[in-house]
Amino acid sequence: MSHDLGSQAFEGLGRLCADAAENCIISAPDPAGMERIEARFHGSAFDPHRHDTYAIGVTLRGVQTFRYRGATRLSLPGQVIVLHPDELHDGGAGTEEGLRYRMLYLEPSLMLDCLGGTALPFVGDGVVTDDAFCATLLSALGPLEQELDELFVDDFLAQLMQSLARHAGQPAKPIAGTARRAATLAREYLTENLDRPVRSGELEAVTGLDRYALSRHFRAAFSTSPHRFLVMRRLQRARRMIAAGEPLAQIAIEAGFSDQSHFNRQFKKAFGLTPGRWSSLIHGAAAAA
Repeated sequence: MSHDLGSQAFEGLGRLCADAAENCIISAPDPAGMERIEARFHGSAFDPHRHDTYAIGVTLRGVQTFRYRGATRLSLPGQVIVLHPDELHDGGAGTEEGLRYRMLYLEPSLMLDCLGGTALPFVGDGVVTDDAFCATLLSALGPLEQELDELFVDDFLAQLMQSLARHAGQPAKPIAGTARRAATLAREYLTENLDRPVRSGELEAVTGLDRYALSRHFRAAFSTSPHRFLVMRRLQRARRMIAAGEPLAQIAIEAGFSDQSHFNRQFKKAFGLTPGRWSSLIHGAAAAA
């Protein structure tokens, strides 16, 4: 059996990683709340980790294997991978020929306006076979050097939500307007104060809710906690600084971590590899391009 999506799937996709290092990651220039990557790996790629974004992608070549929700999953070329926010998973190549895939990381906040006040869709299996869903993803996971037009993103998100809803295990539950407003206020406040510790009392004052009610509402809206949201935004900033070539010790402090050891632990918990390994994958691909 051939483990390749086929040449027709690469039309308009570019071949950014084709001649790069054996293991590499290439990131795209994307609007806030979205991140697109291409990755190529042989063997195990990522240790168990979890992030507060959706990870939705397409396997292009090889067999992608990962542990998700207590079971081993396999994705073949043309299949869609859907990982819900804050769900533990790992990842790597399932055969000796290696693995190539493209992935979209999407913050739940971008999805809520498309959902009409309902909760985030949950696709339990993690792997979906759906040609229309795959085509929708490939329309955005095209040439990574190309920035996505704002109007395109609006239409893409609407189509993506329809595909996710189609494969969700049960109808989405509505989120109360009060809960969503409070969660949104907390999210905006956290985003504006990434560079310093934020205390629970501040969020209570901003939202008008006690800290425990806010935690419940925040998780219902964004599938993660306020604290984890803050840490993940700092880590995303750190990844941009890594891509810019800044020293890791300097990044740890500027991104809001107490020291480099703290930064390393949080980075690996979120992304499944160390900051140093991430840096070598990003810059190795750039050098080979």
